[in-house]
Amino acid sequence: MNVPSSPLIDPQTIGYVFDEEHTNYEEPPGPSGHPTHPVAKICAAFAAVGALVLTVQLAAPDLAGSWVGFLAGFGLIVAGTSGYFWFCYKDTVPGIKHDRIMFSSTMHQGIIGWALGLFLTGFYMLLYWYPEYLERAIRLVDPLALALAGQPADQWFFYGFLYTLAIVTFGVRMFMKYRHSRYHTIRTSSVMFFQLGLAFLLPQFLRKIGEPEFYFSYFWPLKYDYLFPGTVSYLLDTPGTLGSFMVGWGAAATFVITPVLTYFFGKRWYCSWVCGCGGLAETLGDPWRHLTPKSTASWRIERAIIYTVLVVITATTVVLWLNTYETSAWLDKIAEPMREWYGFYIGALFSGVIGVGFYPVLGTRVWCRLGCPMAAILGILQRFFSRFRITTNGGQCMSCGNCTTYCEMGIDVRAYAERGENIVRASCVGCGVCAAVCPRGVLKLESGKTHKDRYPGSDRPLGALRTALKGVGICGDKDGYV
Repeated sequence: MNVPSSPLIDPQTIGYVFDEEHTNYEEPPGPSGHPTHPVAKICAAFAAVGALVLTVQLAAPDLAGSWVGFLAGFGLIVAGTSGYFWFCYKDTVPGIKHDRIMFSSTMHQGIIGWALGLFLTGFYMLLYWYPEYLERAIRLVDPLALALAGQPADQWFFYGFLYTLAIVTFGVRMFMKYRHSRYHTIRTSSVMFFQLGLAFLLPQFLRKIGEPEFYFSYFWPLKYDYLFPGTVSYLLDTPGTLGSFMVGWGAAATFVITPVLTYFFGKRWYCSWVCGCGGLAETLGDPWRHLTPKSTASWRIERAIIYTVLVVITATTVVLWLNTYETSAWLDKIAEPMREWYGFYIGALFSGVIGVGFYPVLGTRVWCRLGCPMAAILGILQRFFSRFRITTNGGQCMSCGNCTTYCEMGIDVRAYAERGENIVRASCVGCGVCAAVCPRGVLKLESGKTHKDRYPGSDRPLGALRTALKGVGICGDKDGYV
């Protein structure tokens, strides 16, 4: 076919025919990616030198524990990795680029991805249950621990340091990748601030001045022990008024701040702007967000598990308080085992080992989708008692599927867009990536003037909740959208 030339479309592009079956659905031929910036290569070399310095210190413990070793190791890794991300994106046209991601061994369940998953899983197992094998690594951060907390590092300081380092370093990648989006720039800044300030520096400072180590950005039931009677008693018995303030803050954050902010902004205010679990998923986990299962069957499994976890932690908290004020052999027998069971299987195994270790295999936000009780509560509030919604302009949707592919919560966003329906799913964390990857501006995150106009029946939230719990169907789905 003779196609007239056009300054916008290359005739060879129009006439190009690619037979997927002929290549067994493998990667099609095409031009190589954007050449790596020369300075990016230098930054990568710095990161490699930093890793080598840390390796030498691990092999020769006598060299570890100094500021020189700490800065030469971790400093070069952070500076080199951040610089690499910066210069790799610096000269590219602003906009999200996911070229070849489905053929990447690292990002699409290839051998490298599985190896990373095994590495992360193994690290968490050592951290939780065999920290003695990490002793040499923990000693590497002693200079910082002594400066911030006034005492040598332990396994939890080491973990908090690495966790914060990952969010800050990969936050630079998010800044550059989404630099065309003001929403994502501010959101990334927010999770970096809350993790660095409230979830790392402030708790260590409290330890240094002899106060309880408290994380003001984590609330019950995510930080499940904050409303346990043992923790409350410990804080109230702390000399001074700070312990009492911590108890008051924990209760107010759970029962007042959470429902109020969720009404106005949906669960995104916490899951995508404050929470450290979400912060790690949005930064370190971003390359694997497309791996989240999208089937109806997986959604039903997720829904069953996450609300079961919510029921279990609620029951555990109630039993512990009842056991505090009631003399009962039955309560004495089950209270402590329930606390220990939840701490081991949910607090450690599920949220840590599986929740982060499975990023490269099951996609980011494994914990947020399947097990986080805070996400469950926020989801119920968002679904039935919130003004937040993602509006859709169905007439502009061309069914490309980008929104569904890159939804880290496994929502079939395209189905809503094609029908022109608002997205008010309980699982949506309001990350905004679906809107960012849409080539036609079909999706928009909004907080309306009222909760009553989001879907048929939203003006009667309690009735809508009862209907969803019965599985009768709301907004066209026979199982409801809880």
